[in-house]
Amino acid sequence: MADHGEAVCRQVDGGMTRVFELFGKRWTGLIVATLMPGPVHFADLRRAIPGISERMLSDRLAELAATGLVVREVDAGPPLRVSYRLSEAGRAMEPSLKELGRWAETYLADGGQCPERFRK
Repeated sequence: MADHGEAVCRQVDGGMTRVFELFGKRWTGLIVATLMPGPVHFADLRRAIPGISERMLSDRLAELAATGLVVREVDAGPPLRVSYRLSEAGRAMEPSLKELGRWAETYLADGGQCPERFRK
């Protein structure tokens, strides 16, 4: 059996650590997935993600913008509206996120549980 002590855990790939620091936060993946088809106004984004508060959406969008994955654009009014779109770096995540979705359909289809046939 492999040794999974503290020293091994410290050697986790740095890239994976950064990915999960960002995408391990609630709502982040759903926000990015909602922006995949194209720009979305803040209010529409809020409606597209049931359960997210305006404050949380605003915080996550600011974080995604700070990382360079999302671009915030102010649409000249009236009325003044703010929209968000994925940057080139954000759009580059699409194949990975789609693959994760396919994986979930195969392995987590039973209410978030792996079907018995895959537990071996």
